[in-house]
Amino acid sequence: MLKVFLVEDESIVREGLRNNIMWQQYGYRFAGEAGDGEMALPLIRKVQPDLLITDIKMPFMDGLALARIVSSEFPQMKILIISGYDDFEYARQAIQVGVEQYLLKPVTRSSMQKALIEIREKIENERAQKDYMGKFKEEMLEYEQFSRRNFFEKVFEGHLSVQEIYEQAQRLSLEMDARGYNLAMVSLWEKREMGVRSQDSRLVAGKREELTRYFLRYPEYMMFRWNINTYGILMKGEEEQMEELRARCRDNIVRICSGHDGELEWYLAIGDPVGRLSLLPQVYSKVNHMMSYRFLKPEQHILTMGSERLPESSQREERRDGDWYGLDAAKADPEIIRHFLMRGQPEEIEDFVDGYLESWQQALQSRMFRDYLMLSIRFTTIAFVEKLGYEQKELFAGTGAADLQHGSLKPEEMKPYMEELLRRSIELSNRVMDRQGKSLIKKALEYIEENYRKESISLNEVAGAVEVSANYFSTVFSQEMQMTFTEYVTQKRMEQAKRLLRGTDAHTGEIAAEVGFRDPHYFSFVFKKTQGCTPREYRSAGKGQS
Repeated sequence: MLKVFLVEDESIVREGLRNNIMWQQYGYRFAGEAGDGEMALPLIRKVQPDLLITDIKMPFMDGLALARIVSSEFPQMKILIISGYDDFEYARQAIQVGVEQYLLKPVTRSSMQKALIEIREKIENERAQKDYMGKFKEEMLEYEQFSRRNFFEKVFEGHLSVQEIYEQAQRLSLEMDARGYNLAMVSLWEKREMGVRSQDSRLVAGKREELTRYFLRYPEYMMFRWNINTYGILMKGEEEQMEELRARCRDNIVRICSGHDGELEWYLAIGDPVGRLSLLPQVYSKVNHMMSYRFLKPEQHILTMGSERLPESSQREERRDGDWYGLDAAKADPEIIRHFLMRGQPEEIEDFVDGYLESWQQALQSRMFRDYLMLSIRFTTIAFVEKLGYEQKELFAGTGAADLQHGSLKPEEMKPYMEELLRRSIELSNRVMDRQGKSLIKKALEYIEENYRKESISLNEVAGAVEVSANYFSTVFSQEMQMTFTEYVTQKRMEQAKRLLRGTDAHTGEIAAEVGFRDPHYFSFVFKKTQGCTPREYRSAGKGQS
């Protein structure tokens, strides 16, 4: 029931309107009255009616002055002016302040009824459109996240000029203008036996949602997904704010992620602030470098540019062949390599190898140690690819590593040798993941084909049907299909709707139900949003072409 408030200085007219109009019959509840604009304004602010009916000519504050204030404070409120003055200037001013209708006295019951019905229908239609837009935006939220991820990848990898950054940010409704910028990356993993791929546990999903809820509250932070388990947080603000933003970011990530050491692996790297958008790729390069040391320092949650360095005394010790006393054997644990192979990204290989080899420094001058390290890396990568179902020859195919089965490496050859084996191993692992991803997507598409006509179909439902987490499924689906789950389902529904509109005489409401929309009005809204015309216009255009 809509609320209506009446302002009229003539008490006889005011009482007549109040008592003789069947407000409820037209969808209204009489919520209050006043004799002039000055008395009415505080009551209107308290009641906040949907419709204000006011006379123009009143003492203390006239109707036009009241309408201007109300329009400014409550832009959604409708205003109906009544006046005994058939004056064009009044009508013109009323239109300028956004008055909905203008009725001349004496106001007849039929003219008021007609105005009330028209205004109610307009309010209901506007609210429906607002609800539809809210629902549509909610359904497209996944698309926005996908688009954000692509945008930030291009920004931090240096693929966009400053002008292109601003242009694409504007299309995504992202405010990028600031005096200072910084980047944090946080990686979350469930602590468990590693397989070919990891999915979200409830703990990881819960922590991710908690982080998202926190950072979405503040416009100074923009959180986005970087890959399945890593999230970026762009900080922006005034130059003097950057240290405080950095501290808040760090403290809240620590607060949210701490206390689950037996179940959760988490790592945080934060860069140094810069004053230009064009310098963000440099910030990302440093942050990515820091993140690569999570494999070498698994016990250290907050990674810094000094995370990888050993004490100076350890670095300066001279080593002779066979003199390995004092070396930390844990740093040669093959599990470090296996850990990287399972969770590392191709772009992290160089930083990881630099950090891994830096741990040895003078020890690499020993041929015996180099042979040991070379064999350890070789055997670890062989075991990894064999577990994936490949043979050794597939690991060494196209690399120079196969030629070293009976030889030794020089110190300067260790890095390219290790990088080559890691890169080839991850490449083979990605092939397995691609095959599994394609198999998963095939099952998902079959399920969607059978169920897209159900209004209730959701990303969670399809993820459950193919037995993976919703977060993992969302990422794999968008990567494989180059569109989000919601976009794909909407596209399927619209294609079927267009076939039915052109090929049958079914009513729009029947077609809406056929393609998964319980509300035919919302179906029409989505159709126009995605196809650029209404269902009726689409059908009429088809008949015109035949």
